[in-house]
Amino acid sequence: MVDSQEEHLLDELHRSDSGSSTPAERSATSLVSDTTIRRLLYTSHFLSTWNARLFEFAAYLFLAETYPHTLLPASVYALARAAAAAIISPLLGQYVDSGERLSVIRWSIVSQRLAVGSSCLLLFAITLAPILQRDWLFFPLVLPVLCLLAAIEKLGFVLNTIAIERDWVVVIAGKDESYLRTANSQMRRIDLFCKLVGPLVISIVDAASPQAAILITGGLTVLSVAIEYVSIARVHKAVPALRAIRAREHLLQDAPQPRRSFSTASSTYMSGTLSYFRHPAFLPSFSLALLYLTVLSFSGQMITYLLSLGLSPWLVGLLRGIAAVFELSATWLAPALMHHIGAIRTGIWFINFEVLCVTIACLFFWLGPQTMVATCGIVAAVMASRVGLWGFDLSAQIIIQDEVEPEARGTFSSQEAGYQNIFEMLAFASTIVYTKPEQFKIPATISAGAVALAGALYTILVRQRRGHLIHLSECMDAQKRKQAGRRGVAGFEMVPQDSATIPA
Repeated sequence: MVDSQEEHLLDELHRSDSGSSTPAERSATSLVSDTTIRRLLYTSHFLSTWNARLFEFAAYLFLAETYPHTLLPASVYALARAAAAAIISPLLGQYVDSGERLSVIRWSIVSQRLAVGSSCLLLFAITLAPILQRDWLFFPLVLPVLCLLAAIEKLGFVLNTIAIERDWVVVIAGKDESYLRTANSQMRRIDLFCKLVGPLVISIVDAASPQAAILITGGLTVLSVAIEYVSIARVHKAVPALRAIRAREHLLQDAPQPRRSFSTASSTYMSGTLSYFRHPAFLPSFSLALLYLTVLSFSGQMITYLLSLGLSPWLVGLLRGIAAVFELSATWLAPALMHHIGAIRTGIWFINFEVLCVTIACLFFWLGPQTMVATCGIVAAVMASRVGLWGFDLSAQIIIQDEVEPEARGTFSSQEAGYQNIFEMLAFASTIVYTKPEQFKIPATISAGAVALAGALYTILVRQRRGHLIHLSECMDAQKRKQAGRRGVAGFEMVPQDSATIPA
């Protein structure tokens, strides 16, 4: 009886989701225009991402400046943050799928803001009381508290990202695939813009006063809460399809529920994992997750590495900003390419380009002692690789959004987020094992291997879906037509365009 009722609920959800109107149709019958809905959605996403990126860079920067001769504090901090997300993220998916959408977003915002505000207060206290920087007090007491707060902030951000990018955007787009591609690209531009401007702003402020940088980070986080929540609440009110989950939630509450226990939670966890591995969208999703096993990005470890080479915090922030410009370019290149050749073929082009770039960067690490030429080569190759990363990210996201069932969006995406954080955790673990800056080439090599494996897995998908990797037959036919055309011109022969119309 319960199984049949669950099937009925899933069928109802499919009909509700598949029957969602397009944004243009909704605008014709709604008091809120589609332009306003998008503006509100982007405003909420901008504030969430801005605060997350600002805090992420500021925390790493402060830890690196406090302990400039070791990667250990920044790596432990990042490892704990990623570990919490890797373990708990898969459990968030069921909440996204069954919870009331606005309530899910509310919890994500509150948890993020409380964690960031508390972290900034503690970091500010460290600047006022240098005794807190002493190893005997910092590592057993201060660092664990910072790690706990970072874990809470990370889980809030994961919850918000899964809900908005994998559920809300798909529902709002309805049947309009062009709208979905545009929304994905615009939200990715917001993310990358925050990476571009945020680090640069906080680096400039930090150069003048680290205390001011911490206070600004915490202050902006607190002040933006109301605007972010009101914006997303208005989107929820303006799009009826976003409220459809309430009917399903009500029916699920009326249905008999099994007693919650550790074994039930473990069974749910395992069933979600098995469903993820068996899903047709597994390969693009897992390939995307593998790309998180990298130190070749302008994040914590590479920031610390560049600072150890003598680069100033302002310059590192500027380099990260330039890298973000490269990343932004992918948000225009990828949709244009997908429009002409589709998401699957676009993905293989971008992932191969990233493999090439990280391989070049890795080679510079092994050329010998780090010189200015080698450093410039590493930075340039890593910057270029970001085009491939985000182009592939957009391609994979379209595939996943198209193929994952409405009732499984949260579960599937939370599994993906869990593996993303596992690989991110392994990346941080690599710099915990190899803590010296001169050993950074070993984690860099591991990163290049992970990107190559991601490319290989995605190649399997392309082969399965298309039956080939290169249009070899079409290339051969084109070459034959070209050669035949040359012979026809040389011999003054006219070849009929349609031989079927010529009588025998």
